[in-house]
Amino acid sequence: MPDEENQKNKDAAPVEEATEVAPVEEATEVAPVEEVTEVAPVEEAAEAAPVEEAAEAAPAEETAKAEPAAQDSQAGNRRGGGNRRGGNRRGPRGPQQESDGLTEKVIFINRSTKVVKGGRRFGFSALVVVGDKEGKVGLGIGKAREVIAAIHKGNEDARSQMVSVSLNGATLPHEVFSIYDGARVLLRPASPGTGIIAGKTVRAVLESAGVRDVLSKSLGSNNPTNVAKAALQALRELRRREEVMAVRDKN
Repeated sequence: MPDEENQKNKDAAPVEEATEVAPVEEATEVAPVEEVTEVAPVEEAAEAAPVEEAAEAAPAEETAKAEPAAQDSQAGNRRGGGNRRGGNRRGPRGPQQESDGLTEKVIFINRSTKVVKGGRRFGFSALVVVGDKEGKVGLGIGKAREVIAAIHKGNEDARSQMVSVSLNGATLPHEVFSIYDGARVLLRPASPGTGIIAGKTVRAVLESAGVRDVLSKSLGSNNPTNVAKAALQALRELRRREEVMAVRDKN
């Protein structure tokens, strides 16, 4: 029996040696794959980095060159008198001399909002006064979804409703008091050199009509539309001495 066991152990020994032979260890030791993966793509990235920096630097230089050009173009538009009807302004703007000799002024721009299912819809209304500064003046209101379109409509409305007013040189022939809705406007003649003593709404109407010396006072509502209409109504009530004498059939 012992001989048989020894024979079996001898027969089993080569199996252990075969299991101990591990080419796997050699394979694990020889690892060119890891070296290849570790062979620096970082160097390639480092070499490629200046190209990216140059690509990023190029737009910066182009923008640096474009900024002076944009400033020059804006300056050119300002010198050339570009579109002056741009923004939503709540107040009178400077006079605009048109080709036909009429001066346009925007007195007030109102914005309204309508809430609908899809969101909000904005509308604009512009109060515009137009005059030739020689006794003719008109007041108009324009409504649109955009400010420029509202001003354009108000300008056309004012031009279609121009009226002639009676002036005594640069001032008024007499005192007048006008009431329109809740607005009450008092106008009085003034000596030469006084100027226009009035608020922004009444001043815009008087300047467009050609009045340069006047005293005024607004005694009621400060609604720009009503105040402007009251001032225009007061100018229409003015009468010179010659006109009154002609109505009475007197020399």
